Amino acid sequence: MPEQPPYLRIADELRRRITEHEWTPGDRLPSRAQIAQECGVGENVVRRAQELLISQGALEGRAGSGTYVAAPRRRVRVVRSSAREQPNGSPFRADMKAAGKQGDWESRTEAKVPAPAEIASRLGIVEGDLCVRTVYEFLADGRPVQLSTSWEPYDLTAGTLVVLPEGGPHAGQGVVNRMAEIDIAVSHAVEQPEPRLATAEEASLLGIQKAALVTHIKRTYYSDQGRPVETADIVLPAALCEIVYEVPIGRQ
Repeated sequence: MPEQPPYLRIADELRRRITEHEWTPGDRLPSRAQIAQECGVGENVVRRAQELLISQGALEGRAGSGTYVAAPRRRVRVVRSSAREQPNGSPFRADMKAAGKQGDWESRTEAKVPAPAEIASRLGIVEGDLCVRTVYEFLADGRPVQLSTSWEPYDLTAGTLVVLPEGGPHAGQGVVNRMAEIDIAVSHAVEQPEPRLATAEEASLLGIQKAALVTHIKRTYYSDQGRPVETADIVLPAALCEIVYEVPIGRQ
């Protein structure tokens, strides 16, 4: 069996000290130099171990102050299910209410944005074709817990009342309900979740450590004719959000 990398061994040691209450929530950890000397490793090894525990929510870094034991946090449950589309109300707000939090979001929409190659492939259009792009920050009690960037083919909604996802009389009603207003029936969605490290911009927006673990979901909605009508990149911090998939079971 390969030997465990040194930073994982140090992370296990720091986690043990927290579990055994040698350090309790709010305690400031000894300096990296002190921990490195005690454990017989370099300071870079300690830094990597602490960054791992920060990404997992066990520690928190405070700029100019040091590294502290984080208070236990209850992760917000986010339910992914096409069955949760509602004519009125928002599944995200419902999830936040269940967690005892106030759910809301902020958005910024740009029309006629050329589609990058990957987005064009996901939407079945030509690279450079125009899209409506909307960037979202989803908030729980005013703090960002989810990011999303949505793309819709401009030719699909141009000249209609639903061209702007967060504007007009159907603002905020979601892809399925908005498309129904222009006689497009959305039949299903495909989601591809994968773990990765947060970018510097994502970490800044979400208030998490740079390179913390996030779940990146690539979601695409399809019409009953098989055409992709919207695709989105959804980013949720692993330390803050618990993702649950709800699978509707119909009668055979």
